[in-house]
Formats: sequence, structure tokens, C-alpha cells
Amino acid sequence: MADTLGSRAALADAIVALAHEAGRAIMEVYNSDFAVTHKGDASPVTEADVRGEKIILAGLARLDPGTVIVAEEAVAEGGLPQGDPVSWPRFWLVDPLDGTKEFVARNGQFTVNIALIEDGIPTMGVVYAPAIAETYVGFGPGTARRAIGDGPLEPISVRAPAEEGLVVVASRSHRDGRTDEFLSKLKIKDLETAGSSLKFCIIAAGNADLYPRLGTTMEWDTAAGHAVVLAAGGRVDTLDGEPMRYAKPTFTNPHFVVRGAV
Repeated sequence: MADTLGSRAALADAIVALAHEAGRAIMEVYNSDFAVTHKGDASPVTEADVRGEKIILAGLARLDPGTVIVAEEAVAEGGLPQGDPVSWPRFWLVDPLDGTKEFVARNGQFTVNIALIEDGIPTMGVVYAPAIAETYVGFGPGTARRAIGDGPLEPISVRAPAEEGLVVVASRSHRDGRTDEFLSKLKIKDLETAGSSLKFCIIAAGNADLYPRLGTTMEWDTAAGHAVVLAAGGRVDTLDGEPMRYAKPTFTNPHFVVRGAV
């Protein structure tokens, strides 16, 4: 355990501060005439991704020295840590800029994601949306918190759905026919769209009930939001109804559904 800060709560506070530091660097790029390049999988990348990840990697090395870190941009450059992920008792997953397409579109729906995985479970997560100044953090049952702007972190929790139907949140950039088919079998009151890990946070904050993702995602895309949902009393299941786990060989997630009190 990384107990140099005295407690998991203190470590979570430090991770929030680290996400905010990365967010400030990201916003400097966001407010500039930035360039966009593409990785081997054709996904976009900007200077903000690189600058944010550099800050987070340095901060995690300071806060939790010696613990494995899996970070999106480092992996894209061939920097995957050695060894079998299943053998790691704990490791960090980092997506310095989740929702780069949203960043490029300048709609504000992108996040900084930092998560701690222990024995395949996301036990701590911070999601920070710098453009809309929203912070979400969770580090165990009942610890989910949200801050708006410079306000304090306040408790959040999932909700039970209304009798008239579910409020479903879907991807702004990745919704497809498979998702529509899945949704056609449900009693839906309202359908909202959002980008990046904010979809997890909308569930955790009790503002929606269900988020299905029937497309490809990587572990660093989901782990921080997953931790917040768990801390808020929700869950993230595979389509087989099993809890989604981490440390998979290629860090690729199966299709999943994020649930509030559903």
C-alpha cells in the first residue's frame, strides 16, 4: 500500500491535485491554436495529451514510487511496462486526456483520468473535466464526491430509476447500431449524450441510470470513472452480468453497462 501520505483519503486528495495540475496544462493548449496528429490506430492526439501525461507520470512516481503505471500515450509509443498485468498486485491507469475528439471539437466534454487498480478492481479514481470545472473522486464504498468549480467536494450517490423509465446516457462520439438495439429492449424515459468519462460521472451523481458501451474501449478510458461509480454505489458489468475487471492482457475492455441502482 502507498501509505506515505497517511491514508487513502490523503492519497486521493493528492491525486485530485495532480489531475488539476495536468488540467491547467491541458487548458493552456485548449486555449491556443493547437495542432492535431494521429496515432497508429487513427485516433487523434495533441500536445495537451503529452503535456498532461508527463505531469501525471512525474506526480505518481513521487506519490507512489515503484508502483507500475500504465499510461495511454506511453503505451502508444511502445512504453508498456514489462510483465504480466495479472501478476501486479496494484498499478495505476492513466488517460491524460480522455475524449480527445471532444477536445478537438472544443465542446468541453473531455477529462483527465487517473485510477488505482488493486487485484483487478479500480479502488481509487479521479475524473477531472477542466473545461467545465467539474471534479469527481472515489476511493471505496461511500466515498464518492463531486466538486463544481472551486467549491468543496460534496457527497454523491447513484439513484433508483423512476417508475416511468430509465434515463440513459450514451456516447456523444461513439454511439452505433448495436447500442440502439440494446436500448430498444428497455423502458426509457430520456436519452442524454455526453463525452469521455463524464458518462460514468453522470451515473455516479444520480443524474442518469444506465450507460451501455457496446464498442471498443481501453482500461485507461474507463478505470477512473468505474472507481467513482463503485464508490457512489453503482456497478459496471459485462454483458454477461459479471463485474468488469482490469489487468487484461491487452488492456482492452469487453462491452459493458454502467448501472446506478438498477
